[in-house]
Amino acid sequence: METDFIEITNENIDHEHLCCIIRSKTAHPGVEAKRQWLKKRLDEGHVFRKLNSKDCVFIEYAPLEKAWVPIEGENYTYIYCLWVQGAPKGHGYGRELMQHCIDDARRQGRSGVCMIGADKQKSWLSDQNFAKKFGFVPVDRTLNGYELLALSFDGTLPEFTEGARVCKTDTTGLVVYYDHQCPFTFQRVETLKAYCKKHEIQASFILVDSLEKAKAIPCVFNNWAVFYNGNFITVNQIDGTMLEKIIARA
Repeated sequence: METDFIEITNENIDHEHLCCIIRSKTAHPGVEAKRQWLKKRLDEGHVFRKLNSKDCVFIEYAPLEKAWVPIEGENYTYIYCLWVQGAPKGHGYGRELMQHCIDDARRQGRSGVCMIGADKQKSWLSDQNFAKKFGFVPVDRTLNGYELLALSFDGTLPEFTEGARVCKTDTTGLVVYYDHQCPFTFQRVETLKAYCKKHEIQASFILVDSLEKAKAIPCVFNNWAVFYNGNFITVNQIDGTMLEKIIARA
């Protein structure tokens, strides 16, 4: 019997949970921000497929042309997130979701599927070693250790934009680029703003609110990016403790 997966649609998006944050029965500002962001993406071919239960089991992908990432490529599918957490781990759900994405891309006549990775696995990026079991290989990289992984169907390859290779800004202090694709960013930004204000840390928070802005970001980006004193630091979402370590190293 096939696993019971469902996809978020215009018809069910208002009442289906979005998997990432499922700990509260009350409205969550990050989830609602994500819901509004996703509503605008569904007609662009964005897919959010999840296990039909209140568990964290889902994949999220979109046509690369419409994906809010600084990556270019003709006719590719981009995976934002593939996540299986807690008790559902070990049941093969991740394999089913990845295979569905690959099969869907083939059905649509896409040229391949791609995702962001790194020399060392980052906690806010999907498991690149898992992707490599399906044939994904590194096809592009930045000087600071991030990789673009791709499974090509026709020999063509995507690449990072030239802007993504820059990894520099002319702004001092902390600079955070973020969007509402991830429901964790909403409260993360508010908490980090409060921390910076309390400790008098110079900080700028830049909401990426369009496809054009996302494609033009001067670093690797999957929904979050951190700079300090002009240097790109990480795509990992950080808190005050992590920020203090960044400042100390700088």
